[in-house]
Amino acid sequence: MASDTLSRRPPTLRRIRTDSRLATAAKEIAFLLAAALLYTLVRGLTSDRVDAAFRHAEDVIAFEKTLGINVETDLQGLVLDHQWAIDAANGFYIYGYWPVFVLTLAWLITRRPAAYPFYRNALLASGAFSLVIFAFYPLSPPRFLPWHGFVDTISLEVPTYRDMSSSRLVNEYAAMPSLHFGWILLLGIAWVALSRILVLRIIGAVMPLLMFAAIVLTGNHYVVDAIVGGGVVVAGIGVAVLIERHKRRRAVEAAIDDARQAADDGDGSGSAIPAQRTPNLTRVR
Repeated sequence: MASDTLSRRPPTLRRIRTDSRLATAAKEIAFLLAAALLYTLVRGLTSDRVDAAFRHAEDVIAFEKTLGINVETDLQGLVLDHQWAIDAANGFYIYGYWPVFVLTLAWLITRRPAAYPFYRNALLASGAFSLVIFAFYPLSPPRFLPWHGFVDTISLEVPTYRDMSSSRLVNEYAAMPSLHFGWILLLGIAWVALSRILVLRIIGAVMPLLMFAAIVLTGNHYVVDAIVGGGVVVAGIGVAVLIERHKRRRAVEAAIDDARQAADDGDGSGSAIPAQRTPNLTRVR
């Protein structure tokens, strides 16, 4: 009898939260699948623009020389004679991206669900900006230009990874912006802002610096790619801020409507909230 009573009890708060997080995870899978499909379509748009990608690469190199930041080959020259440095750069480029990406999103969903939508929106917005750049400005990565002195360290040391990343589902002429750097910058910001553990906050602050070194030392990106990658992430954060402000404004307006309705239901006069006070309330952030 007691067991029947227990089985008929309403769901606990923990179960409700678990179900909500599972629903959120399902939606995020859908988002990622849609993003992957869109990325594939953009890859199709740029695959027949190889000549433009190499012309743009020459333009980027010339632009960096003008600014005095054409330092990629000089930096590579510092590590090519040190196997441990090459291994470290290759390893962080490979394992410091998707694993960190997935684990951070999982942590946000499960441990910081209130903050997750902000970073999700920033991620999607920066990705959308990047897709536009990929479509209209195909760019060959440095590793495709060995005559400039660039070395593809991953092809030399980890050819299996390069073989996998050379499939038809990967846009090899989308060097700008560097989402390897940009998205790790965004995730690092999340670590610094939301983690309660000092060591993790320090790691979050260092991760973008390590990824910047990795993308340059492996011959996968130019310095300008990282700058633009950081720029699209800042723009994505701006979009996320606007979305949050819009959500808060809608919540305040809904609260005002509910209060007015309650007042109308209570005395029928609708005068519980004076009309002249409403503008002050709607300015709440």
